[in-house]
Amino acid sequence: MSKINIRRAVENIKSGTTIYTPVVDMIVNAIQAIESKKEKDGKITVLVERSKQLETDGSTPLVEGFAIVDNGIGFTDENRESFDTLYSVQKMTEGGKGFGRFVCLKYFEDLSVESDYKDSKKFKRRTFRMGKEHDIIIDERVSLSDAKASGSKIRLRTIKHGNFPDRKLDTIATHLVERLLPYFITQDYVCPKIEIAEEDGSNSITLNNYVNNGLSSLIKEIKVPESVFHISGHDFSSRVFKFYNPGNRKSKISLVAHKREVTDTPIHNYVPEFIDEFYDEIHNDDSVTNRNYIIKAYVFGQYLDIHVSLERGGFDFHRDQDLLYAISQNEIEKAASDIAKKAMGDDIKGRQEKKRARVESYVEEQAPWHRETFKELDLSDLPFKASSEEIEITLQTAKFNSEVSIKREVDELLSKSSIEDHKADVTKIVERISGTSKNDLIHYIASRKHVLELFKRSLELNQDGSYSSEGLVHDIIFPRKQDSETTPFKEHNLWLVDERLNFTRYISSDLPLNGPNSARPDLLAYDQRVLFRGDNEPGNPVTIFEFKKPQRDDFVNPSSKEDPVEQIVRYVIQIKDGDFKTPEGRAILISDNTPFYGYVVCDLTQKVVKWLQREKDFKPMPDHLGWFQWYNNINLYVEVISWDKVLKDANMRNMIFFHKLGV
Repeated sequence: MSKINIRRAVENIKSGTTIYTPVVDMIVNAIQAIESKKEKDGKITVLVERSKQLETDGSTPLVEGFAIVDNGIGFTDENRESFDTLYSVQKMTEGGKGFGRFVCLKYFEDLSVESDYKDSKKFKRRTFRMGKEHDIIIDERVSLSDAKASGSKIRLRTIKHGNFPDRKLDTIATHLVERLLPYFITQDYVCPKIEIAEEDGSNSITLNNYVNNGLSSLIKEIKVPESVFHISGHDFSSRVFKFYNPGNRKSKISLVAHKREVTDTPIHNYVPEFIDEFYDEIHNDDSVTNRNYIIKAYVFGQYLDIHVSLERGGFDFHRDQDLLYAISQNEIEKAASDIAKKAMGDDIKGRQEKKRARVESYVEEQAPWHRETFKELDLSDLPFKASSEEIEITLQTAKFNSEVSIKREVDELLSKSSIEDHKADVTKIVERISGTSKNDLIHYIASRKHVLELFKRSLELNQDGSYSSEGLVHDIIFPRKQDSETTPFKEHNLWLVDERLNFTRYISSDLPLNGPNSARPDLLAYDQRVLFRGDNEPGNPVTIFEFKKPQRDDFVNPSSKEDPVEQIVRYVIQIKDGDFKTPEGRAILISDNTPFYGYVVCDLTQKVVKWLQREKDFKPMPDHLGWFQWYNNINLYVEVISWDKVLKDANMRNMIFFHKLGV
């Protein structure tokens, strides 16, 4: 009398199995029963039991269970004792674990057996159910039978936890064929005939025909010359098949143990180009049609047979490498994916070329600063239909890895006794550094081009017929309410007005200079040339900007309090008088010869031009897009320039870079 906590055993079954697992296990048991009988005309029928409740939409009723019928040796006393023994060793040579029936109870409420077997010269019938508490066999009955041959019928009834995932008979047949395919393709082995049909025997489909005759076009093997591989002293082989009409399934790598599929992993995890279906051209008279298919690579090896898990839902070894096992699942699948890639040679090569062309197009059109990185870029891990974001991440990662590698090589080179002894290494590293720097320069120049396009649009009429506010164009040049402490030079566009302003030591943008109620020039820069960067020195120039909204000219009216020239003069006098301090609270050091530069940026309307000429005594620049004046008494040079001039000059200064770098 067996005593085992069956419920706990079922609850402890690991993940990796599916609802198809117990069905396949019962079919394999039926195959082994036929093999034990040495039955030449072995036959297995899988009957699909459906819900008696008709679907309101007329669709095929749900699957509720299965009956697996065979003409094998039956449940003899020996087989009965094996069923009643946990971890039975009776079928160990065939890969049996003595645990498969427990997996049945994970997915089905009930497992029952009805079997005819030969006992001496008489046939007997044995029926029983699998228990759910402590006894493996319950409700057993043995009686004489009028059967003429042995055989068994195993019923799996009432699905647990939801519905069976498939309804159509041919879909269920395809899933079973995938899991049992090794039985159909093993050399020098004749698999019993396996059929699947409705409960009344109608609509019968022979699974063997999927790979042999008749329906052989549904599965087709691709012969690969080098299909054997070796890992850490263990031998493996892989066979690659086409599966036509795959529905929404993906190409897979299936690891096999004792002729049964144990795991399946998408091949595109290793070779992204397998993400999509493949197509065969079918020529019919004058027409050509495409037939879609996926790939499945089945992997065989003694290592897999030995290490298959108890539930056959996985293996003892880990997916990633560890110290306990010599080989990981990833290693095996990676080697199998290489064979599958070889089998699909031209198709995969074409997809890889298409992917590379897609990345090249992205680099040329959107990210030319990555040209050098792209030349040596490995796209193996990039998804086949990668988004722009995924491409950019791949390029950025490659760039970062290249920079890390260069730094490592430079550090190693500098640690050597004499660089003179390693001139070849120095030259090579300098070339790589130059390439990386070129990428950064292209990126920077391309960014400038985008800024100029945005700046140009901000000066044009909006859809409602108005012009952008001065705040918008101000923000493009330098964000309002910010300073250089919060906005580094890489994030502002002062180069639009003057390239020298990229190297200022401090910039205040529309911020009070001495408390909340003090003056707020639009832009105040304490200019410190990069070659003479130092402390707050009297000789360093101070630059002040005032921006006016495009097409605005009311500031020239006599009643206006926003005269930008007078505002700049007033700021200069206040700075010279010591009214303002640096952000650190230090006095701004000003001497008699400290130069001041003032810029008013506005549109030079006719009204503004007359104002500058008649009231301000400004002189026109040669291009008449700007006016200037020198205030000798306070050492101030002022320019009033148009937005068009700012755009034109910025374009002119950068055009040669756009041209040379091809952006």
